[in-house]
Amino acid sequence: MKKNLVVAFGGASPEHEVSVLTAMQAISALESSPYKIRPLYIAKNGKWFTGDYLLDLKHYEDLEKLTKQSTPCHFTHNDLGQTVLSEIKTGFFAKNEEHIIHAVLTAFHGSGGENGSFQGVCETYNIPYTGSGVMGSAVGMDKVTAKALCKSAGIPVVEGVDFFETEWVDEQDNILDEIKQLSYPVIVKPVHLGSSIGVKVCTDKETLIEAVEIAFRFDEHLLVEKAISPLTEINCSVMGSSQNCRASVCERPMGTEELLSFKDKYMRDDAAKGMASADRVIPADIPDTLSSSIQDTSKRIFRLFNCSGLARLDFLVESNTENFYFNEINTIPGSFSFYLWKESGVDFDQLLQELIELAVSTHQKKNGRVLTYETNLLSQKAVKGLKGLKGNK
Repeated sequence: MKKNLVVAFGGASPEHEVSVLTAMQAISALESSPYKIRPLYIAKNGKWFTGDYLLDLKHYEDLEKLTKQSTPCHFTHNDLGQTVLSEIKTGFFAKNEEHIIHAVLTAFHGSGGENGSFQGVCETYNIPYTGSGVMGSAVGMDKVTAKALCKSAGIPVVEGVDFFETEWVDEQDNILDEIKQLSYPVIVKPVHLGSSIGVKVCTDKETLIEAVEIAFRFDEHLLVEKAISPLTEINCSVMGSSQNCRASVCERPMGTEELLSFKDKYMRDDAAKGMASADRVIPADIPDTLSSSIQDTSKRIFRLFNCSGLARLDFLVESNTENFYFNEINTIPGSFSFYLWKESGVDFDQLLQELIELAVSTHQKKNGRVLTYETNLLSQKAVKGLKGLKGNK
């Protein structure tokens, strides 16, 4: 009997559709796997659904019909204490259908799934899941925190100014003065989003103010950085654990503009392929010494953030000097960056199998630790002790 692999995707995120594409690619790649695929689709309103209707990408053209044809579901425990995916059945005599979970393949992008929140749910229910844990996921989704950690570790980052919407309302002139010190052009970025959503290069104060107002539609916390020019973007993927990881070859993504846009990534004629449809040079046409340095730095950051599973790290390279700067880490990269690992000798299905096995292994090691302390603080004796402590205050 095949083990149940839950593929979780969607979520309340501007990158919802990108997540669907990544999930469908993974499900297709796992067609011949030893698992029974159980889709877990989180709608834009946060409701959970499962069912075979979710396995066809064409059905996502009508999201209202999609959810009506799918079955509501949730995680729970069965009578044996095992965590299950429970399908909620309707009708007077209906009984919920429960599926014991072998592991969860996380395919979210952006807030509400890649930021550690869903990982926290899996931790609460003690379920093996692919990708980084709560801390690595949360840090990876916060550009300001991620860059602060890198900077403290001596890893180069681009100089920038971050601020919240309330600060922008109250102290706009002061913030504009700080940004002016960076010198134009600058780049506006939402702190907690990916896929280049809300990102814009600004050449003057007027375009900056307009870009900031637009970006606040997606996030309350923004980052404005000095633009690197001439710019070359280089990406590298890392797979494994914080104790044992390896890097893929590097890639140089190509866009219609110097800065890769959402359109370049996902709105091409072959957009159903997700990030795999974007133009890129693999391996990147850069000197071997630069490629090696970026790979080593990628593994260093992966370990610094205590990441696990697979991530893609993006770097900004000053083309005329070959100085490079950490830009961001994607703890669940689009299309799982399978195109980078294919060039490194790992097929997509093999990549996913390795991520699942790593998730199960990590889970087993965690559960092998002492998880409880055999002292009941609520026993009569302990309660008396606590009363004594209270009296000493």
